[in-house]
Amino acid sequence: MATLDHSQPNPRTEAGTPDVTVIGAGIIGISCAVQLQAKGLKVAVIDKLPPADATSHGNAGIFAECGCIPVATPGFLWTLPQLLMDPHGPLSLPLGYLPKLTGWGTSFAMNTRMQRFQHISQSLAALLKDATSLHLEQAAMTGAEAYAKAAPYYYLYKDRAAFEADKLAWDTRSKFGNTYDLLEGDEVHNREEAVSPEFNFAVSLHNHGFSPNPGMLVKTMAKHFVEQGGELITGEVRELRRDNGQVNGIVTDRGIYPVNRLVIAGGAWSAKLAEQLGHNVPLESERGYHVQIQNPGIELHAPIMFSAGKLVATPMEGGIRFAGLVEFGGLKADPNYDFCDRLLHHAKTLFPEIDTSDHVKWMGHRPSITDSLPVIGECPNYDNVLYAFGHQHMGLVLGPRTGRIITELVTTGSSEINLAPYRIDRF
Repeated sequence: MATLDHSQPNPRTEAGTPDVTVIGAGIIGISCAVQLQAKGLKVAVIDKLPPADATSHGNAGIFAECGCIPVATPGFLWTLPQLLMDPHGPLSLPLGYLPKLTGWGTSFAMNTRMQRFQHISQSLAALLKDATSLHLEQAAMTGAEAYAKAAPYYYLYKDRAAFEADKLAWDTRSKFGNTYDLLEGDEVHNREEAVSPEFNFAVSLHNHGFSPNPGMLVKTMAKHFVEQGGELITGEVRELRRDNGQVNGIVTDRGIYPVNRLVIAGGAWSAKLAEQLGHNVPLESERGYHVQIQNPGIELHAPIMFSAGKLVATPMEGGIRFAGLVEFGGLKADPNYDFCDRLLHHAKTLFPEIDTSDHVKWMGHRPSITDSLPVIGECPNYDNVLYAFGHQHMGLVLGPRTGRIITELVTTGSSEINLAPYRIDRF
């Protein structure tokens, strides 16, 4: 195994090596960092971008405790052709990228079986328990209270029949402790007046919340981290140096940083680092889009999931964000911002009076694994490495829980949650 090359520059000679180094400055990495720091550990975070300048900036902002339903639901494959043919549908698979998706897609298809669905939903529910309260606690701890709010979360349907067609999902959510109220007719429009009269049924979920500015949530947490003595390093990670069963150095474009304990929380870029440590993770970039309408001319009080369109409308600082849709095109392809026109179409469908003329488009890389479960836990091959990545479109809601698990593993060697479903060697 390679040893640390001391001929290369070491930018931390005077500062000393931290107890834990975290790769990744999104919601997962920063959640790990602030919680480790709160236990008295010296922590550093490395990322090629400043905190929350990638995927954590542009998500829908929902603390979705109800998110135990994986994408790979029973019967999903039968709906795939229709989804792909729909010009306003939630999914895009560019033809040129299809050959690269063959292996990933086969594994994904195997997870649509009912037995796998039940296992995955149960494993997600274990991570999602009390997610909103954990977010509120973490925000209060880091001075980010303005960016974490408790609120209802509405699933919007045209009518009761459309809701009942989602019976498997709602029965599963209820099984794992999600509670909600059912709203019909005027009850829907009294809550959110701007909603189109075409939609007359909604589920109002309890114990949920959202961030009105997810990027600022993470940036404020990172500011607290630095103020408390944390080290924030902007640099591109190029290689992990190993020796005697441990990772002992991180090679960046700024030099080499020695490490004691390492947490890999780099989102969609983590699989390449895990590969260096002997693990092949079936991870693809689930390229998600949003449009933020900055002067909508309507008012939205709480986030709404448009069930038929598979997208979310969230009240944000400075407007309303419409987020969702999935495009598989890898990490290198340029964004296809024409895809955002689908979001604008749905915005008009949901809110007929909305003014969409002033909007901003965005695309980010969500780390999607074939079984919809993240990789969280210890590295079997290197005893000073922990993994915390692959949260697909659930990264925001699972940030505080993941930070708690990693902190438990570092400080006690165990977790209150059975981590077997999230092991990196499950593939």
